[in-house]
Amino acid sequence: MRFGLFGSAAARRGSGEFDSAEGFRDFIDYNVEAEALGFHGTFVVEHHFTGFGQVSATLNLLTWLGARTTTLRLGTAVIVLPWHNPVLLAEQAATLDLLSGGRLDFGIGKGYRYNEFAGFDVPFDDADARFEESVDVLLKCWTSEERFSHRGRFWSFNDIVVEPPSHRKPHPAVWMGAGSPRSIRDVARRGFNLLLGQYASPDDVADSIAIFRSAVEASGRVYDPMMVGVTRAFFVADNESERQEALDRRLTNRLRQLKLATQPDGTVHGGPDRATGDPVSVNVNSAIYGNPDEIADKLEALRRSGAGYILINGGGSGGGARGRRSMQRFAREVMPLFS
Repeated sequence: MRFGLFGSAAARRGSGEFDSAEGFRDFIDYNVEAEALGFHGTFVVEHHFTGFGQVSATLNLLTWLGARTTTLRLGTAVIVLPWHNPVLLAEQAATLDLLSGGRLDFGIGKGYRYNEFAGFDVPFDDADARFEESVDVLLKCWTSEERFSHRGRFWSFNDIVVEPPSHRKPHPAVWMGAGSPRSIRDVARRGFNLLLGQYASPDDVADSIAIFRSAVEASGRVYDPMMVGVTRAFFVADNESERQEALDRRLTNRLRQLKLATQPDGTVHGGPDRATGDPVSVNVNSAIYGNPDEIADKLEALRRSGAGYILINGGGSGGGARGRRSMQRFAREVMPLFS
């Protein structure tokens, strides 16, 4: 198995009374240390208008991180295509891939938080159509050797050629977040890699991997467990009290996320992994919290289900000193068991 990171930095708004960049610098240092500890890559979220400082300019942050690292893969989880000009996005992604020597893992998705669609004044019902058009334009930008024009429902471009070329050919590695069987099969059909969300239950993770593997092999390709990134919240706890405190912190964050994803009619979107239902049960069933032996048991169950690349989320921008210690213990006491 390989292990990577998943998460977000945080930057508070305010005056000169505090350093609003501290959370971002902590995030960079956390990832630099992760590379030294043997982590394979990192995936960073994209969110807007939260009021609590989540990463919004993902590619900018990863460019800075790419300059501070040499082997760590640089992932987006995910760039929400319906909000972006696909040509500008293709240029930015290719630039990062080129400068990093092909380390970009370009994760894409449709988005699920109602507050973000409302903030951008993009109809939520247009998400699917915008996503499909954007994917088509992105791939053409990266692979076309000649100038082209595009006349679509949402974007139009005249006689363009996209520069620079990416390092990886024919284009950067593309990952796609998905949760339903139909969307998982769609990821396989496109030849992309699959990202599974952190709130899906272990049984749902196993079912999703089985669906994806079957679809990949039906297309004539060889399935590799590294085609799937499985996100799991983790915390190395010494006792039950520490474990419960960590679960409570994660539940508070989950409820805040669900509020942002709630539509005016009260409909709650569970996110890309469609993790709806009782938030407490979802929280407990999906988190990998406990002592190193307990964490190893849960990881072994994921390995038996076909998972090969686990993305651990330990509290956003490193989670401070507590999150840093947890990551260090995970690297020392758990990762060697799965090397």
